Amino acid sequence: MIAFAALLAALLLTAFGLPYARPLFAALFPGLDTPIYHQDSFPALLLGHLQIVLAASAFAVTAGVLAGIAATRPAGRDIRGLLETIAAIGQAAPPVAVLALAVPAMGFGAAPAIVALSLYGLLPVLQGTVAGLDGTPPEALLAARGMGMSPTQSLLRVELPLAAPVILAGIRTSVVIGIGTAAIASTVGAKTLGLPIIVGLNGSNTAYVLQGAILVALLALTLDHGFELLAHAATRWRRAA
Repeated sequence: MIAFAALLAALLLTAFGLPYARPLFAALFPGLDTPIYHQDSFPALLLGHLQIVLAASAFAVTAGVLAGIAATRPAGRDIRGLLETIAAIGQAAPPVAVLALAVPAMGFGAAPAIVALSLYGLLPVLQGTVAGLDGTPPEALLAARGMGMSPTQSLLRVELPLAAPVILAGIRTSVVIGIGTAAIASTVGAKTLGLPIIVGLNGSNTAYVLQGAILVALLALTLDHGFELLAHAATRWRRAA
C-alpha cells in the first residue's frame, strides 16, 4: 500500500509539476529552445491515456473472461483451440497495422486506438482465465456437486473465486502492456502521453521524449502495484471461498 501511494503521488506530482521543471530540462538539454512540452497539458494527456487504456481493457477483460469460461465448459471445449487462435492473432498483429486498417473505417481519434489495444490485450486475459479455471481442484468441484450446486452456482461460488488470482494476473499483464502500447495512439490523433514522445522524435527534442516516457513509466508502475494489491485481496477471497 505504501509503494502504491508513493507511486501515485509521484505520478500526479510529475504530471502537474513538469511545467515548473523548465530550469532542470534547460540545464540538461541546453541546445533546446523549448525544453518543456507545452502544446497540451500533461494532466490532460494523462487522463486521455487512461481513458483509452481503460476502455480497451474493459473490452479485453469482458471478452477474454467470457471466452475463457466458454472454453472451459464441456460444451465449449471443441472451440477452445479456435478461441485461443483468434486471440493469438489479435496479439500477433502489430497495433500500428491495426490502426492503419481501422482509421479508414473509423476515422482519426481514440476509436481506432481502442480497437487495436483491445485486440492486443485479449490473449493474456483469455490465457489467465483458462489456466485459472482449469486449475480448479477436482475435489472442490466434487464437493460443489455434492452440495447440490448447479453448474452456474459452482462457477460463481467455487471456480471463479479459486481462479481469481490467476485471472487477475492475466488482466494485470494485459493492462500494463496496454499502457505502453497506448502511446502509439497519438499517431492517429488521440490525446495520450505518446504525444510528447512522437513530437519529440519528429523534432529531435529529447526532452519531450523523456517527459512522455517518464509519465508512461510511472503510470505503468502505479497500476502494476495497484494490481498487486488486488492480487492480495483475491488471494484472501480464494482462501475464504
